[in-house]
Amino acid sequence: MKGLTEIRWHGRGGQGAKTAALLLADVCFSTGAEVQGFPEYGPERMGAPITAYNRISDKPIRVHSNIYDPDYVVVVDETLIEDIDVTAGLKEGGAIIINTAKSPEEVRPLLRGYKGRVCTIDARKVSIATLGKYFPNSPMLAATLKVTGLMDIDAFLKEMETSYAHKFATKPEVIKGNMDALKMALEEVRG
Repeated sequence: MKGLTEIRWHGRGGQGAKTAALLLADVCFSTGAEVQGFPEYGPERMGAPITAYNRISDKPIRVHSNIYDPDYVVVVDETLIEDIDVTAGLKEGGAIIINTAKSPEEVRPLLRGYKGRVCTIDARKVSIATLGKYFPNSPMLAATLKVTGLMDIDAFLKEMETSYAHKFATKPEVIKGNMDALKMALEEVRG
């Protein structure tokens, strides 16, 4: 990793965008990176739009504000594209990663003229195939890692297995499904 990478997450309350941002911070921290992972709180409720952020660097991070010019944007709920300018401030040298069954070419016209890289993943398909229910955060986390290249994929999977073992200590039966979701998502990212 070189320098500072900033990521802004857009989702709806209950979809796991905040959890995915915090998990990304945890796994990057475990490899020695300097990290920040935080949500922007307001009157959020289930289904309301939420924003979360990550800063990841190989040097100490001295800024403590929201992220206005991210390198990457992750959109966990594609309906937000209609209501929010998810590409606001997004650097053209970065990318936007959208949870949708559509191809990057189909989504691009909806992105208010954004000219950078567009990546898509059908997190619904991945989570239903691996978990039996719609939990988009694990597939979106894996897609984000694949697109950003923040860390080695094998190291990521190893750290996530450790993290899930801790997080799901009382429900170990869900660890395999989440690991399968990560692995499938890494293969399903388009763009």
